[in-house]
Amino acid sequence: MPLSRKQSIGSYLELDESVGLDLLREDELHPLISGNKYRKLKYNIQAALVQGSTGILTYGGAFSNHILATAAACRDAGLQSVGVIRGEELAGTPLNPTLARAVKLGMRLCFISRALYAQKEEVDWPFWANELRLKPQVPYLILPEGGSNAEAVRGCMEILEGQLAYDYVVCAVGTGGTLAGLINAASEQQHLIGISALPEDGINRLIRNFTSRTNWEVNFDYHGGGYARITPELVQFMNRFYQKSGIPLDPVYTAKMLWGIKDMVQKGRFSSQARIIAIHSGGLQGIRGMNQKLESKRWPKIQYTGPE
Repeated sequence: MPLSRKQSIGSYLELDESVGLDLLREDELHPLISGNKYRKLKYNIQAALVQGSTGILTYGGAFSNHILATAAACRDAGLQSVGVIRGEELAGTPLNPTLARAVKLGMRLCFISRALYAQKEEVDWPFWANELRLKPQVPYLILPEGGSNAEAVRGCMEILEGQLAYDYVVCAVGTGGTLAGLINAASEQQHLIGISALPEDGINRLIRNFTSRTNWEVNFDYHGGGYARITPELVQFMNRFYQKSGIPLDPVYTAKMLWGIKDMVQKGRFSSQARIIAIHSGGLQGIRGMNQKLESKRWPKIQYTGPE
């Protein structure tokens, strides 16, 4: 497994020099299967191949990083892929940049109602085989929304390889699998902080399904009103950081994470002389879709347009 490059970024956030802040560039691992998605899919792809699965079926919203990463990983592994997308109203409409690229990579999309999507964990492979007119005796490996399962947590443990000298490890949190992996890999002296992209909705409980350790917390102060909701102020923060550092951030996860770290440092949340490592978990592919939304609102756009 490759090691990610680290960059010192405290000066770009105008932080006190007594606090050392490094960014682990997991976003550079792969152009499409970037960051935590690369880690989450590693052992799930291996499991699908060992089990003789035809492919992988998984779930997500219309701009899901996980959907695109799964399409790319399956293509590279010679597996088929199916993305079950929330919102049947999207069927027959022009595909956004995320879904268009997933289709180009060979993924088959299935748009379902939001009511059925809410019950997706209660249905099994024969149901989807019937819905998709696939042979039920040749099952696909089914991954949860966001890809967080035991194999994903195992992969995310590898993020911290060689990074045990830091006092704090900070990452963005969606479904909790990445943070769970980091918690399991951390030393007893390290404290893990997750910056949630969503309001409190059981994330702590989900994380506890994968770890019994207690040296962690999830902060819900910086989600900005909900998943994928951003403000002109956050866009300006992203653009200023990119201009100073040359490092792009994604608006759903990593921008809110660094916004939160900066605020916590200024409020004295971290101990004096603390060494902090933040995880850049990728997600840059979603910027094109987000810029379409920003343009429709006549808000400032994100300067970095995402990977080609």
